[in-house]
Order: sequence, then C-alpha cells, then structure tokens
Amino acid sequence: MASTYEPEQAVAAAAARRGIAVLFRRLFKEKPHGAAGMIVVLLFFLIGVFADQLAPHDYADQDVPRRLERPSAEFWLGTDQFGRDSLSRIIHGARISMVVGLLASAFTVLTATLLGVVSGYWGGTFDLVLQRFVDAVMSFPWLFLVLTAMLLLGPSIMSIAVVIGVPWGIANVRTIRSVVLSVREHAYVEAARATGARPLRILAQHVLPQTIAPNIILFTITLGSAIIGEATVSFLGFGIPPPQPTWGGMLSAEGRKYMEIAPALALWPGLCLAVVVFAINIFGDALRDLLDPRLRGGAGRFG
Repeated sequence: MASTYEPEQAVAAAAARRGIAVLFRRLFKEKPHGAAGMIVVLLFFLIGVFADQLAPHDYADQDVPRRLERPSAEFWLGTDQFGRDSLSRIIHGARISMVVGLLASAFTVLTATLLGVVSGYWGGTFDLVLQRFVDAVMSFPWLFLVLTAMLLLGPSIMSIAVVIGVPWGIANVRTIRSVVLSVREHAYVEAARATGARPLRILAQHVLPQTIAPNIILFTITLGSAIIGEATVSFLGFGIPPPQPTWGGMLSAEGRKYMEIAPALALWPGLCLAVVVFAINIFGDALRDLLDPRLRGGAGRFG
C-alpha cells in the first residue's frame, strides 16, 4: 500500500510544481504589469522583514533640537516633530502594514473557506441560518464594527488582523459557497459518495482543491484592503500605539499637524500606501485573469 501511495504522491507534487511554474511563466509573459506589481509587493515585504538592518537610525530615537529638519545626507527624508528619522519610521511602518495585511488576508481566506465549504456542502438548515448571519454581519457599518472590536480586544497586531480579516471572511463566504455548490453536483463527487467515501475525504480530495483559485484571488484582493484598513484604524487612533510607527499613524499625528511646515511627513507615508495597494491590486487582477476559467485566457486550477 505504501509503495503504491508514495509514487502517486510524488506525481501529484511534481504536477503542482509544474502548475505553479506555468502560472508564473504566464504571469511574466502575458501580464507584465501584474508581474511588476508582484515585484513591488515582494520588495516592500522584504523591506519589512529586514527593517532592522535597512533602517539607518532607531525609529524611536528622539532628538528634539533637530525636529522638522529638511532632507539631508544624514536624514534622507528629514525628521519629524520629535527629531526622529522619517525614513527609518517609514521602513519599520512597512513591517506593520505587510504583517497586518498578510495575517488579515489569511484570516479572511480561512474564515470564508471554513464556513463556505460547510455551508455549501451540507446545506439545509445550517446553510439557511449561516446565510442570515452573513446578511446580519454585512448590514453593520464596517468601521463601527472594527472600532467596537478594537475597544474590546485592545491594540495589537493580532487583534487588528483578526478584527479586519474575520468580518471580510464572513462577507466573502458566498464566494466559496458558490464554488462548493457547483462542485458537489459533479459526477465524480457522486461517484465518490456511491463508493462509500466519507464526507471529510470528499471535501479534502475533491472540493477543497477547487477553491484554491478563488482563494488566491480573494487573498490578493483582501491584502490591499487590509493594509488600507490598518492605516484607517491607526489614523483614527485605535491602531498600534506609539512609538511603534505605522503609515496610518504617521498620517494622523505628524502628517496633519505639521503638513504645512514639513509636507514630507504626510507625502511619504501616503505615497507608500498608494504604491503598495496599487501594486497589490494589479497583481491580483492579473492572477484573476490567469486563474479564473470563466475569463478569456484563464487556466482554471493549477495545472
């Protein structure tokens, strides 16, 4: 049994690797703008990972006599109202934005997949109750829901990611549910039921693989929205507390009060937000075009 299973597993793994290689080859060949977006996102991600090594100064070091200095050889983007290096704070702000964006997107995909698969496959009363719950969550204003949850959970990276990701996952349950509703009526699923396969095995082997493409698209779309969501929460004062720098927090405190004296305090964090979100959106659009079989040129699932 083991000797038969291991070659099949190796073949499946090799096919998955070929599918991913084909996907990236098509991305660079057919969607160069999407590939450029991916490179920009990867660059900001690496900046966040190696922020401690890349930042020329400690983001919390204050030197009040040198407050609001213009860009110079020592401070490339100038200093803020406390004399802290703006470049170092922007670099460390990239870490917060990327970590929160990735975690929130992961929570969105996990929530949408778990509830969507259960709701779509079993249906019945559970499906009816869950869809009304989704309607109730979507009826609440997003900002009110997020700020209320932040007051209860307190400011931290994990709480922001959960508060942003889980409601969006609930709002996207129907995306995964529609895929499951379509898959469960296919002949191979009926054949698996007829042979006595258990529901968990059917879900693992036949249903969940069909949700990979929409989940990838959902992840990339949510990533940009989550970064904007974190910036919004920080801008309103409910995000990561100072002195930890965030792009939204820099726009809130320094950017508004000292914009006329030192416009760079608002320019650079806002520009970083715009560039990252734009890059994520064009990368997500390119993936959608390549993975969605309903669109012209779509390849469907990997391989």
